[in-house]
Order: sequence, then structure tokens, then C-alpha cells
Amino acid sequence: MRKKLRLSDDNVQAFLMILPFFVGFIMFSYVPIVYILRYAFTNYSGFGDCDFTGLANFVRAFKRDPDFWQSLLNTVILSAGKLAVEIPLALLLAVLLNKKLKGMAFFRVTLFLPAIISAVIIGLIFSLLFASHNGMVNGILANIGLIEKPINWFNTKWKAMLILGIASVWQNYGINMIFFLMALQSIPQELYDCASIDGATGLTRFFKITLPMIAPIFQSILLMAIVGSLKVCDLVISCTNGQPGGTTEVVMTYIYKSFFGKSGRNIEVGYASAMALITAIFLGLVTFVYLKATKKLKEYEG
Repeated sequence: MRKKLRLSDDNVQAFLMILPFFVGFIMFSYVPIVYILRYAFTNYSGFGDCDFTGLANFVRAFKRDPDFWQSLLNTVILSAGKLAVEIPLALLLAVLLNKKLKGMAFFRVTLFLPAIISAVIIGLIFSLLFASHNGMVNGILANIGLIEKPINWFNTKWKAMLILGIASVWQNYGINMIFFLMALQSIPQELYDCASIDGATGLTRFFKITLPMIAPIFQSILLMAIVGSLKVCDLVISCTNGQPGGTTEVVMTYIYKSFFGKSGRNIEVGYASAMALITAIFLGLVTFVYLKATKKLKEYEG
């Protein structure tokens, strides 16, 4: 006989609890994907007709829009540069904070704080810190005699990209630090004690015990950091907005401005959808290559 479902049943209550999240996930994840797939092959501009244009948007992106590829290159450069600093910094801080000393809880909370601040706020903070006039950085450099006149940090591409990199590292190192700290705390202390008895130095213990033990978590953290870096958008908009002259545009800001017609551009929903699809495929390829590479590394070590 079939059992009647009641609101008091544990399974029903569990389903009702996750239902809002599930509905939100479908609406904000899969519905946009369906719309992107629909509009990527059209000339839809947000208003009026929506005519099928085949691969015209993709041909335009690949052959007639160097700015799109420049924004993608900027994304890769920014991601590579900031990850080269962010991941080692997060691991170093996690190792230091893993020591059982008085006051470590305070430092853990303090160093984690940037991770809970909105990317928009962080972008505004750094744009003010490095402002040409009345910026704190220029003020400090002038007071200690390193500069005679204020530096315009946002008048060239590479200086502005440097600021974006610093801001992105400051925003994201905290969450990676916590993940590393959790991994470090799962390592049995007995391993370190035995290594110390055998005369192993701190560096030897780190490379022979710590790194191998946290390798699976390290690979996951690095993958999440890579994907997150390639999707950066709001930080760039609030800090440089692509300036000077659009040279610091990243791929997500370029798509956003084309989709909504920002910075003097026409609204091109169809073309923006095509660029978003290309970017999604690029992210998928990066993830696939990374997972394949880590799998090969595991097989080699095994």
C-alpha cells in the first residue's frame, strides 16, 4: 500500500527546506544559460525583432573584434599574475596561523576579513587609496620622500593592472588561507614529531610532509581560484571600469558592457551572448586541461 506523504515526514521537510535554494539555482543558473543559447545565434538588441543570424556573431568575435580577444588576454594575464602571489601567500599565512600560539584566533579573523567584503567595495577602496590626488599611497610616498609629485596610478595599462592584481589578491587570499588552514589541521601531529626525532628541518617537514598531505586540497583550491579569477568582473568595474581607454577591460566586463550598452556602446544582447558562450567554452577547456594535468601528475607520483 502506498504511504501518504505528510508535512511532518522528515523527507518532505527536507525537500521543502532545499526547495527555495533549488528554485533559485535553476532560475539564476540554468535559465540564463538557456537564454544565452537562444540569443547567441541572433541579432537581438533587447528591443524589437530577434532574427536568426547563424554563426555571424561568432565570426565577428573571432575575426572582427580584437578588443574581445584583448579583454580575454587581460583576464589571463591578471589571473596568472595574481594567482602567482595569492596562492603562496595564502599557504604561507595558513602555515603561520596553524601554530598553537596565544592570540592566533585574533589574527585568523583579522586576516580573513577582506574575504567577506564586497568586491565592489574593495574596488572603490583601492581606487581611493591609489587616487592621483589625496590618495593615501601617494601621501605616504610623498611624506617619506620617495616622490616629489603625485603618481597617476591609472594613466597606463600596466600600472592599473597592477592595482587590480593587488586588490584581487587582497580580496581572495583570506578564503584560500582558511581552506589551507583546514587542510593543515587535518595532518596528524605524530608525523611531524617523528620527523623531528629523525632530525628533519622545518623546510624538510614542509616539503616532505605538509605539501604531500595537503596536495588533494591544494589542487581543488587552485582550480577554484583559477575559475574565480577568470570570472572577475565587479572588482574591475568599480576600480578602473576598463580605463585608461578600455585597456584594462577583462572579458566579463566587456561582455557586460555589450549586453547592457554601457560605456557608450550599443545594446547587443545577441553578440554578448555569443561572447559569453565562447568564454564558457574557454573556461570549460581550462578546467578540463587542469583536471587532466593533475590526473597525470597523480599517476606519475603513484
